[in-house]
Amino acid sequence: MTGVPQDDALIEHANRSIAAGSKSFAAASKLFDEPTRRSAVMLYAWCRHCDDVIDGQEAGHDAVSISREEAERRLIHLKTQTHAVYRGDALDDPAFAAFRQVVLAHQIPEQHALEHLAGFEMDVLERRYLSIDDTLEYCYHVAGVVGLMMARVMGVRDEPTLDRACDLGLAFQLTNIARDIIDDTAVGRCYLPEQWLQEQAVPLDRLADIHHRPAVALLGQRLVELAEPYYASARAGLSALPWRSAWAVATAAVVYRQIGMKVLEAGEHAWDERISTSKAEKIGAVLSGLWQAVTSRFARWPARSADLWQRPRPPCAADPRASPAAAPSDAP
Repeated sequence: MTGVPQDDALIEHANRSIAAGSKSFAAASKLFDEPTRRSAVMLYAWCRHCDDVIDGQEAGHDAVSISREEAERRLIHLKTQTHAVYRGDALDDPAFAAFRQVVLAHQIPEQHALEHLAGFEMDVLERRYLSIDDTLEYCYHVAGVVGLMMARVMGVRDEPTLDRACDLGLAFQLTNIARDIIDDTAVGRCYLPEQWLQEQAVPLDRLADIHHRPAVALLGQRLVELAEPYYASARAGLSALPWRSAWAVATAAVVYRQIGMKVLEAGEHAWDERISTSKAEKIGAVLSGLWQAVTSRFARWPARSADLWQRPRPPCAADPRASPAAAPSDAP
C-alpha cells in the first residue's frame, strides 16, 4: 500500500508526537520494556492525533478556532478512519497505521476506540456538564478509556485491574481540568459541573474574570481532592502489571499528582502560568515510581471503593476482545 510508512517510520512518528505533546508521558514511557513502549507510544500518537484534529492544534498546543461544521466534518473523518482500522481497509495516515498495529497486537476492542472518539464528540457538540457525574463521564471518554487501552497493551485482561487502569485515567483528567480551567474558557469550554459554579455564584460566561479567582481556586481544589481516591485506587492495580510497566505507570501517576498538588499550593495564582513539573521533579518521580512498583508486590490492597464512578461494562465483561479484520498484505 503506497503512502503508508513502514514500522520504523511509524515508531519515529509516534516518538515525535509524544515528545512534542507530553513531556511527562515521554519520560515515563522510557521505563517500559521495548515492545510495550513501542505499542504505548503508537497508541498515544493516535490519541494525540485525534485530539489535535478536533481542536485545530499541533501536539496539544496552539489551538485555533474552527467552526462547529468543520469540527463535525473532522469527527466524521476520524470515525471513518477508525472503522477502516478494524475492517482492514487501506490507510494513508501514520497515526491510524500505527494504531492498527496496536489493535492487532493487543486485541484493542473497537468499542474502546469509539468511546474515546465519543469524548471528542462531546466537545464538538459543546456538551454542558451539570453534575460531577457528567464531568466524570467526559473524563472516562477522553482519559479513562485510554487507561483501558494502555492496560491491554501491558497484558491486562481481567476486569478488576482494568477498573484500576480506568481510575488512573480519571485521576489524570481531573488533574488536567483543574490545571486548565482558565485556558479552557479561552476556547469556550468548561468541564466544571455547573452545579459547583452555581454554589459559588460564578456565572459560566464570567469564569475567567479575575474577581472570581478565589472561587475558581476553591473549585480547582475540589477537583484535585476528588482525584485523590482515584489515584489511590489506581495504585492498587500496580501489582497486576509486569514490573517495568508498573514502574512506568507509577511514575506517570506521581508526575500528574504533583501537578494537582501544585494547583492546590498556588491557590488563586494557579492559572497565572501553566503549571508543570521540573526535570528534577521528574527524576524524583522516577525514583518514587520505582519504589511504588517494588512495594506494590507485597502490599495488601483493599477492594475498589463502591463510591468511585463506575465505567460502563462491556457486553461480555469476562474477557472482552477485539475482532479486527486482518490487515491487508501490504499494510504495515
